[in-house]
Amino acid sequence: MKLDRYDLQILDILQHEGRINNQDLADRIGLSASPCLRRVRALEDAGLILAYRAMLDARKLGLTLMALIHISMDKHTPERFANFEAGILLLPEVLECLLITGQDADYQLKVAVRDMDHYQSLLLNQITRIEGVTGVHSSFVLRKVVDKTALSVHSSTLL
Repeated sequence: MKLDRYDLQILDILQHEGRINNQDLADRIGLSASPCLRRVRALEDAGLILAYRAMLDARKLGLTLMALIHISMDKHTPERFANFEAGILLLPEVLECLLITGQDADYQLKVAVRDMDHYQSLLLNQITRIEGVTGVHSSFVLRKVVDKTALSVHSSTLL
């Protein structure tokens, strides 16, 4: 799908204001409502817009500790990785799981938990019990410096 300036504006606005109504979105980008809605639907159908979500405040939900966990695996086989990934998908505390390179680890997890006891239980009773996990290195987040989900979609960055 070739994106023009209207598509890029739609993507940018929806990333920051997912609840904006179609008429307001159309007004902001300089289109009438019908063509704007057609473009939004086309962007959804093309898979550029994956989902619409509410962002929650973890601290207000009692999840005051965030950790980054590097996981090392014993074998680098598709079956071992698939088993690990299936196990991680079952853990609601895991916010992100990335298969990585360039480290002494195979995966990086981002988890949100209530406190250190919750973290210890998650780590020792669930994560390290997944078959193939041989090493774990944890770092704890002191402060979020940048915390965004919006991707840069300005035309100059896509050239």
